[in-house]
Amino acid sequence: MTRVSGELAGLLKTFDDTVSLLSDASDLSKPGVLPDLLDIARQLMLQEGGCDAIEQRARAFEEAGVFLGSDWETPQYLVPSLTPHALKSADPNTVAIEALSELRLLAVAKGDYLHPHISMEQAHHYLTQVMAINLWLLFGTPSEAERESQGQLALVPRQLFGHLAERIGYEHIIDRLIEEIWRIIEQRPIQVEPVKQMITQIAICQANPDIDLGASGQGADRLVSSLFGPTRACREDPGLEIYRERLSSMDTPALQGEATGFARAMHDTGLVSAYHPVLLRHLLDHSDHLLAEALGLSSTGRDCLLCYRELVHALIRGGIYPTTPQAAYGLALMLERGILYQPPVAPAMWRQLGLSLSEWSQARLNLAFGETVSPRARLLEGVLCMLGLPLGVGQGNNPTCQSARALSMWAYNDPDYLLQMVTWAARDDDIIIHFEGMPLSSMASLSGVAQALPMDLDPVSLIVVPHLDRIYAEMIRRCIGREGDPHRWVNPEFHGWWSGRGFRINVDVATGKLHELDDFLRHFYASYHPYYNGHQPLIHPQPAGIAVTDSAARFIGWHAITILRVNLDPSDVMRVYFFNPNNDSGQDWGDGIKVSTADQGERFGESSLPFEQFASRLYIYHYDPLERGELAKISQEELDRVTGYIHRSWGSDRIPAVGLQADEGP
Repeated sequence: MTRVSGELAGLLKTFDDTVSLLSDASDLSKPGVLPDLLDIARQLMLQEGGCDAIEQRARAFEEAGVFLGSDWETPQYLVPSLTPHALKSADPNTVAIEALSELRLLAVAKGDYLHPHISMEQAHHYLTQVMAINLWLLFGTPSEAERESQGQLALVPRQLFGHLAERIGYEHIIDRLIEEIWRIIEQRPIQVEPVKQMITQIAICQANPDIDLGASGQGADRLVSSLFGPTRACREDPGLEIYRERLSSMDTPALQGEATGFARAMHDTGLVSAYHPVLLRHLLDHSDHLLAEALGLSSTGRDCLLCYRELVHALIRGGIYPTTPQAAYGLALMLERGILYQPPVAPAMWRQLGLSLSEWSQARLNLAFGETVSPRARLLEGVLCMLGLPLGVGQGNNPTCQSARALSMWAYNDPDYLLQMVTWAARDDDIIIHFEGMPLSSMASLSGVAQALPMDLDPVSLIVVPHLDRIYAEMIRRCIGREGDPHRWVNPEFHGWWSGRGFRINVDVATGKLHELDDFLRHFYASYHPYYNGHQPLIHPQPAGIAVTDSAARFIGWHAITILRVNLDPSDVMRVYFFNPNNDSGQDWGDGIKVSTADQGERFGESSLPFEQFASRLYIYHYDPLERGELAKISQEELDRVTGYIHRSWGSDRIPAVGLQADEGP
């Protein structure tokens, strides 16, 4: 046995013994054992084969309580973009626990550890994004700053990422990262900073002569150029000042070329270069024709721009800067939607332009996004993006799917109401919504669902969600004591009048068992399936609740979504298209049910499933009780297929006992 392997064996024995100690310790005494375990883990990771050995022990050390009481305890909520801070930390324990978490998720992603809260696919997506954001750890050596702050500790993340790359596969790692980026941006999220970080890391690797990417990374050019050089005049990423000077000497055909190039890149990727706002602001003094070209507008958007010219110019001046470039995409899509033609929207946007923000709102925006632009401009960027991309809203790492769904629904269906909510929250630090005739104030309400103020949100959500969350929780509290699920009363009052007052749930609230499943499904088909509801398309988006399952079809939890439409897809399969506020909607729900976000007729931000597969994960829906309400005459065969999906997944332990137990007598 060599000295190295002998040292590894000794450390492993100590590690295993310490894991046992941690496992046996009470919750109160675990913090006393944990530092020793983290110290040994760090030493192990620096040994050849150490990361592999720790990965094999993932279940053991997690069940022992390594992550107990920390953010890492809930891996399904971890945010990839936060990992660089942990891995660069000067605190050895932070680096170690982050590394242990990645190794734990690697074991899950490889199928060696069936985790109760996160699926193989979710773990793989997470690790892919983590590697994209931290590519410097894979290819670079420690910088002077890292050596100064971390010393030998800087080697731990590099050992970790070397192991991750070997296990996931070095040869196509950049290609996989690029696939992951495209998969995310196809969903057109409002928050794209994590994606931009990934692309920036790829660009840095491409530009570094010491890094040989081989044949991989060829597909990155479109992504990198969309951010750093979408047009001829900024192809070499010259810097904003030089680009501004170049624009001042351009003639109309040259400006036309720049406008077309920016528009093509923006609509191709959903990402906006910092150079794009420089051009837009320059074109304000030229023709509206070029402005429309630079925004990539169709005839619909162009007409809207010309009709509301002064407002559009004011929005560009007030909200589109190199530090808020995504506002340009939001503006373009808002114009394409034509919502300015709704009478209240244009005056509401003028109000937004001059809105006085409360000190609290300004502080929140500055804390979350920095002070490179004014809080008002940052909020305006958020408003434009939400109105342009109503299905791009995400709940972040927060249990606030109800509030995220409401914002999306209002942006999609009732934009002036959304703008009113933003005004109340940002200016007055209060929102009032009525519940069954009684006004509920967000300031007067008790705590919401979220235990802490959410920070990882888009600007509008950052300001409005805390208020909505408290009101939603207060509505739930007002329903205590009523029989059945409180969402029967809360959803229509919280989301809007268009939410159907008819309500169906297939779970008995008292027992948790499946309840009247046959009627539930037949009513759903009668209300939503075009073949059974007289070919009536869905008019307003409807709130619904799903039972989320992982790729092993195990129940994870209840989740709020919005049913948007039911249509035939390009393959003539009837699909339900819905909005999922959980940040990344492409999920494997097990038993062959894979949520699609592209290539099945989805619009940006939509998720979809074949009708019967969607029905198998549905547990709550609303409908209009005044519409045709007879039970759909669907075949028993189709009904059995849906029921089979339910019984094989989230309903497996919810099947009610058949009949009554015989009385044994006295």
